[in-house]
Amino acid sequence: MVGTTAGTVSVEDLTEALMDVVDPELGIDVVNLGLIYGIHIDEDDTATVDMTLTSAACPLTDVIEDQAKSATDGLVKDLRINWVWMPPWGPDKITDDGREQLRALGFNV
Repeated sequence: MVGTTAGTVSVEDLTEALMDVVDPELGIDVVNLGLIYGIHIDEDDTATVDMTLTSAACPLTDVIEDQAKSATDGLVKDLRINWVWMPPWGPDKITDDGREQLRALGFNV
């Protein structure tokens, strides 16, 4: 994940907050699923998150975007999600913690 920080909030703080955003279908947070490709925070504490989904046809973009805005409320002035599809998401992007969580739910990863 790529990140740039300006102002008072750090990329690490924002990443931690985004761990509260859970993919509604898999029940794992978007950070550990590897859906966050980059975070940029500009001088006025507006954050842009480059995020993808497990499928470009996912109907839950609004749900995830609302969760992300709620999770980062108070940390940044505004949060924008830049939905990206390249490179495509794959299971190789899941973190070790994410893999453990998926195994606990019965997934074979």
